[in-house]
Amino acid sequence: MLKIGVMASGGGSNFKAIIDRIGEGDLEAQCKFLITNNAACGAVEHAKMYGIPVFHISGKTHPVESEYEAALCRVLDESPVDLLILAGYMKKLPDVFVAKMPDRILNIHPSLLPKYGGKGFWGIHVHEAVVAAHETESGATVHLVGHEIDGGRILAQVKVPVMHDDTAASLQARVLEQEHELYWKTIRDYAKSLGL
Repeated sequence: MLKIGVMASGGGSNFKAIIDRIGEGDLEAQCKFLITNNAACGAVEHAKMYGIPVFHISGKTHPVESEYEAALCRVLDESPVDLLILAGYMKKLPDVFVAKMPDRILNIHPSLLPKYGGKGFWGIHVHEAVVAAHETESGATVHLVGHEIDGGRILAQVKVPVMHDDTAASLQARVLEQEHELYWKTIRDYAKSLGL
């Protein structure tokens, strides 16, 4: 069975959507852990509800960068997974950590990359930029994580129309609905493509 780990910093709706699909039998996988850099985030509550081990690893718990990196790597060493899923994780992953799982770390981004990706483009800021630019469509992208922010190979995208009266918040809500469907299906398909 596919073994996944998840990293999240916020509300955890993508994390919950994936776990729900596992529970419903749509995604044959087991979630081994949640790593968070925000112990008070909603994702932690979801993990507790499902009995998933939580590791809080951040600048607060490990103020020395090398110790922070070692703590992250230790989770992978002690709880090996096939794929690592970023679900709203708001910190750039250390290069040494990314190197442990080449082409095995997935992220979802709330735009049609390469548009509106990279430094500064996260969360509501992405949607604010899309609306301000009067784009007619936006969407979500699942991509592999490399050393460049939002720069890894694109695995899947879904388009979402931008309405003339959209605000950043209304666009965000519609894109998020599509993220919840796109992510678990892409995890399933990518795992199959790797023979997992």
